[in-house]
Amino acid sequence: MSLGSDTISLPLRAGWRVRYADWIENGVASRVLGGSIVMLLGSGLVASINFGFNVSMARLLGPALFAQIAAVVTLLMLLSSVSLSFQMVCAKFVARNATTSSKLAVFHDLRRKAWIVGAAIAIALTIAKRPIAQYLRMSDSWLIAVFALGMTFYTPLGVKRGNMQGLCQFGALSRNYILEAASKLALAIVLVELGYGVMGAVGAISASILAAILIPGPRVLAATDLGTEEMIPASFGEGIQAIVFFIGQVIINNIDIILVKHFFTAELAGFYAAVALVGRVLYFAAWSIVSAMFPISAAAKDDDTKHVLLPLLIVLAISIAFIGVLALFPGFIIHLILGESFRSAEPLLSLYASATGLYALSVVLMTYEMSRKIANTGWLQLLISGALVFLIYTFHSSLRQVIVVQIVLMALMLLLVSLPFLRSIRRLRWKESV
Repeated sequence: MSLGSDTISLPLRAGWRVRYADWIENGVASRVLGGSIVMLLGSGLVASINFGFNVSMARLLGPALFAQIAAVVTLLMLLSSVSLSFQMVCAKFVARNATTSSKLAVFHDLRRKAWIVGAAIAIALTIAKRPIAQYLRMSDSWLIAVFALGMTFYTPLGVKRGNMQGLCQFGALSRNYILEAASKLALAIVLVELGYGVMGAVGAISASILAAILIPGPRVLAATDLGTEEMIPASFGEGIQAIVFFIGQVIINNIDIILVKHFFTAELAGFYAAVALVGRVLYFAAWSIVSAMFPISAAAKDDDTKHVLLPLLIVLAISIAFIGVLALFPGFIIHLILGESFRSAEPLLSLYASATGLYALSVVLMTYEMSRKIANTGWLQLLISGALVFLIYTFHSSLRQVIVVQIVLMALMLLLVSLPFLRSIRRLRWKESV
């Protein structure tokens, strides 16, 4: 107590319980949890619609023609690394800037660059349509040209979604994803039924991207604030970080299926693809949580690890529950989703989900680090993805061995990306004890 004053200076409160209570009081927990629920429900609906698209096209076109649709969807997933990179960078810097004018400046700058990149990708695809079609064994190279039209808008769409994400407009963001998926399904069915076949389905994919970018988002008021804070621009290093991260992510999420198709019979590859289809539901659920965490963490002024604790616990709980259900009821899951012909895949379900759960936890920590600074975790993930290719090439005596390789590598990556997080907690406790 100081003399001549009625104010009592209390010591700083310490401990994780107090920090968590402050976090609740400040509304951060409710924003993360609320955003996570919205994104989780939205991604669940999008996944269901996309599943309906795949089933509908397979039934309407048959295996041979559906394989061409699958090839185009694979191309879309590969090129999504560019769109997602722009989305992540936009979300980070829209969230980080304090004034409306600076947020708008970031958005307009990235959108301009995204149109240039999108046009470049479309031109490159169009020029290379013949060799790409030959490599993918497509009967008509113009399928790639039609797909390229959609790619013109795909990168700018990432900026639009990043702006919504950075403003924590998770409802609008979910609706945009749902619109894209629903319009793709509806248009594809109509065009295929009208006799346009594979070209109609590919056209529906491109048209759905155009629809998603044209639909008006939530109205953002014009910049009327006269804040003195300078705009924090998106740097080149941030873009490189995002691209490296998503390239590694695309490799980890897709290379195992490609290599299994190469090394195993068509039947075994089909079993593995079915297992992956079920197991990756866990990853998409985790990514919904990450989408809600990222802008909130990026906007935070402090480096406290409290912003990642709740998302990490949610993903951990979802992973444990998901793996448990697959371990206890593999037969029911396989019969419900895929049918009796995939019974042989039952023992692999929980094993694959374990690898996915480990990776999902790593992604939470990596994206948290990336929301705060330019981190090395993206490069680490890229290194792990290269090791994954090498080890699957080396160890592939069975499907189980392929999955075990992934579990070992994903566990190693989780350990490595956890080290900075654990050091931060230790440093924070040391400061509190001083």
